[in-house]
Amino acid sequence: MGNKSALTPILIVIVGFLTISPVLMLIFGSFSEGFGTFSGFTLSKYVEAYTDPELSAVLLNTLVFTLGSAAVATALALFLSYMYTRTNIPFKFFFGVISIIPMMIPHILFSISWVLLLNPSNGILNRYLMELFELKKAFFDIYSLPGMILVEGLLDLPVSYLIIAPAMSAFDVSLEESSRVCGAGTLRTFTRVTLPVLRPAILASVILVVVRCLASFSVPSVIGMPGRIYVLATHIYRIISTGFSADYGKAAAVGMSALAAAILLIYLYRYLTSESDRYVTISSRGFKPAIIDLKGSKYPLLGFVGLISFVLIVLPVLVLFYTSMLPYVMVPSAKAFSLMSWRNWLEVLEDPISLLALKNSVMLGLVGATLGVILSIFVSYVIVKVRTRAAGVLESLSFLSFSFPGMVIGIGFMWFFVRTPLYATIWALLIGYIAVYLPYGIRPLSSAFVQIHSHLEESSKVCGASSFTTMRRIVIPLLIPGILSGWILMASIFMRELTVSVVLSRPGSEVLAVQILRFSEDGLWGRLSALGIIMILISSALVTAASFLGKTLAKGRSPAE
Repeated sequence: MGNKSALTPILIVIVGFLTISPVLMLIFGSFSEGFGTFSGFTLSKYVEAYTDPELSAVLLNTLVFTLGSAAVATALALFLSYMYTRTNIPFKFFFGVISIIPMMIPHILFSISWVLLLNPSNGILNRYLMELFELKKAFFDIYSLPGMILVEGLLDLPVSYLIIAPAMSAFDVSLEESSRVCGAGTLRTFTRVTLPVLRPAILASVILVVVRCLASFSVPSVIGMPGRIYVLATHIYRIISTGFSADYGKAAAVGMSALAAAILLIYLYRYLTSESDRYVTISSRGFKPAIIDLKGSKYPLLGFVGLISFVLIVLPVLVLFYTSMLPYVMVPSAKAFSLMSWRNWLEVLEDPISLLALKNSVMLGLVGATLGVILSIFVSYVIVKVRTRAAGVLESLSFLSFSFPGMVIGIGFMWFFVRTPLYATIWALLIGYIAVYLPYGIRPLSSAFVQIHSHLEESSKVCGASSFTTMRRIVIPLLIPGILSGWILMASIFMRELTVSVVLSRPGSEVLAVQILRFSEDGLWGRLSALGIIMILISSALVTAASFLGKTLAKGRSPAE
């Protein structure tokens, strides 16, 4: 990697620019009188923002939404983790599917699929239940806080599961057995033994989901705004998108509270995960978790897990494809099937703005993920291999992005770009994406670097190989799984990104998620669904191609050659 002492400060400058500059610009913007000017500093924007009579309701909605979604996601994750690690439930491949595949479905499309099912006027499922039971009003109104919590909780279930399942796997069930031998019942054992040992994982799950909910825009915009239920993200969006002129100063002032809360929570999350060693219950290699026989409840529970899989993966895509073939939303019937056509698809493919959005999103996915992974390789190398105080600073800077609500940082970048040629261009989006999602490339690559012993590099250099040759012949082949994971994750995120895009996107730099949001606001459900399916197909094709290329490279370039 060349000169390590020179590499670290260069990376600190680059990552510092991506993480610190938008925050500083957000702060300056919140004290500025007008957009793009930094003269005449004032507190008026803070006074205006925090004396707004609507803010108290917004904060209460945000609290209920974030905590409710975290509770739903964590409770479901606890159940699924227990089923997977501790029982003899059949078809355990369902659990791997639940933890990975839903991440490939854009959040805005998942939210819209539930609106198509349960909106009170013409939701497919609502209309069906009303006809079946002769109801006069909708069975369930998705445009409500419970509706928002349900959808966001399902969206964040995979994240909670990936945190809780490993902790559940490492739990020594002899602790529970000892509790029962001492006369404690199942419920008392669960509350007094199981939950306390799993406390760090549960709290980490809750905190991470709360942070994700603070940054979430898809569910609050698609489900909350039509029901006039506003949280911080949509409150900020209204400030910059309604009225005669956008008030970026007021938006920055409100955004500061969201940013401060997210940073505090993410560092609390880091503390909890770093303290998890105190709760280790496995101390020997011979440990094997006991498997509980579900007996007669095996298949009913399997049915419930299958239902969750269906709701998370199959249903959204099925609803979107069905709607894309119809002139308007209707309950499945002979009439509906007779009206099916490819008209919406043809209209989308002939729409110049949709085609431009498609082109921009593919470019951002390919180029952005590649640049992000290259930067992640260097940052991960310094974090793992260069153990200095400066490397610790770099790690803290890179981890800071985890706490960034995309919309808030987008506003910070708006202030930064407004006086540069980057303003209102696709390159502004590219920089914003990498700034917010850089940790998603660093995490898998850091894990990969940890597994590569420094003796391999030292042996190569002793044999006369240069640093470049060592990287090309030894390190890179061993990093391929981590590089692949980071690239796939970043490419799929960039393809569907909305929260940064909704602030930075301008005419000429439209992206798929923003175009889908526009279709949603205009009620063009058929075109929206067709464009959404195209987005899912392109994302899946990118992931498949990257996986195939990674396997080919791994076979063709081994360290032993």
